[in-house]
Amino acid sequence: MALYSQEEVVIEEIAGGEFEREPVPESHWKSWKSFLGMYAGEHAAGTEFVIGPLFLTTGVSALDLILGLILGNLMAVLSWRFLTAEIGTKFRYTLYFHLEKICGKRLVTFYNLANGMLFCFLAGAMITISATAVGIPFDMEMPQLTDTMPNGLTWIIIVLSIGTVISIIAARGYSTVAKAANWMSPIIVLAFIVCGIVALFQLNVNSFSDFWNIWGNGSEPFPGQIKYTFWHVFLWSWFANAAMHIGMSDLSVFRFAKKANTGWTTAAGMYVGHFIAWIAACLLYAVYLRSPEAQFFLNNGQAPPVAPGPLAYNAIGFFGIIAVILAGWTTANPTIYRAGLAFQAILPKASTFWVTILAGAIATIAGLFPAFAMRLLDFVALYGFILAPIGAVIVFEYFFGRKIGIQSFYAEKSGTNFNISVFWAWLISFGVFYFISVQFDIFLSFLTLPAWLACGVLFLIFSKYFQKPLKT
Repeated sequence: MALYSQEEVVIEEIAGGEFEREPVPESHWKSWKSFLGMYAGEHAAGTEFVIGPLFLTTGVSALDLILGLILGNLMAVLSWRFLTAEIGTKFRYTLYFHLEKICGKRLVTFYNLANGMLFCFLAGAMITISATAVGIPFDMEMPQLTDTMPNGLTWIIIVLSIGTVISIIAARGYSTVAKAANWMSPIIVLAFIVCGIVALFQLNVNSFSDFWNIWGNGSEPFPGQIKYTFWHVFLWSWFANAAMHIGMSDLSVFRFAKKANTGWTTAAGMYVGHFIAWIAACLLYAVYLRSPEAQFFLNNGQAPPVAPGPLAYNAIGFFGIIAVILAGWTTANPTIYRAGLAFQAILPKASTFWVTILAGAIATIAGLFPAFAMRLLDFVALYGFILAPIGAVIVFEYFFGRKIGIQSFYAEKSGTNFNISVFWAWLISFGVFYFISVQFDIFLSFLTLPAWLACGVLFLIFSKYFQKPLKT
């Protein structure tokens, strides 16, 4: 036991304290409680204050929204449990080290760069959301749905301050991220529930039929938005976190789990955050749409702004401001942590702390530009579509590779730095289905699963053809 503990210390020192290039040793496995708090905090978060209202701007009906969220979130939980957690607890590698063994160092470098940058942009949207709450006491001008650039010095100072704090927390490692989520998530969840209740009173809802009639059969989409149906909501909510589950990014998280069943804890995020929180945020926005300010925008053919800070503040006062700030933190923290691990794979000699600070700096700069938050539905669909197919390579190799006779971890065992089977599988699947989306104006989330499946199948076919027998 003493020798084993000493080996763990050496491993941790080599890996910079986070085991980036080694399996996580048993002494560092964490119980399901750590993941419950993290997922509840991460997905009952600042982005929920934006996503809920954005659903209303698409004119979706109440029935399509509720059924789509129930079933879409169920599919997301199943994806986490039976794909991500299953493989994560089997090998206990980060996504980036796992891919390096399959793809080779040179190829995976391009993926890690894209992955890290997209996560930084997503974290930037969360920093933007927190900034809308911090700016209320300073009477800051809020960003509009069509804004892309910073709208003033106050906005810049607030975003930079929030980004600095979030980056430091994320840079302290997974344990700090999990602790922060556990501390903050109960407050955030309570805030969403209270906001929803207060909004119901403000909307004079006294019965279920009153609630149903708030947006009833839906409406025409707001200017610049597309009309959502059940299938839009179902597929978008399933693939909102496609990069994390079918894209395998959360291998980096579940490598710390004791058992694959820990994957069920993602339900706390999906049904507290992506169901209750989204609907509560919808109600907040429904209250705002009745205001003279919102009517002024609508009468002039413009979409009213979606600023989470003011929406929560109008419902529950300063508690709402605190909730939005904390919600942004708990989502941005693990996102920046994931981005830091991606950059760590590119710069293995750099410490985890400093590559995470780098990721936080990029996220903070992205947070200065409101477009990432104001077009969140489109951006989330795009980043999931780009990253998810690479996860199919890991999944198909794990479940089907041995059955069809291909070598697992081929790049590592053959010494290649560029696995052309992975490259062509991703390029063809991404290129073909993205072309279909653009050419025929098809909602991108409709094509995420076909692109993922195509990438996995093509990887197996190309591997069967291109892999050479290994020397024994």
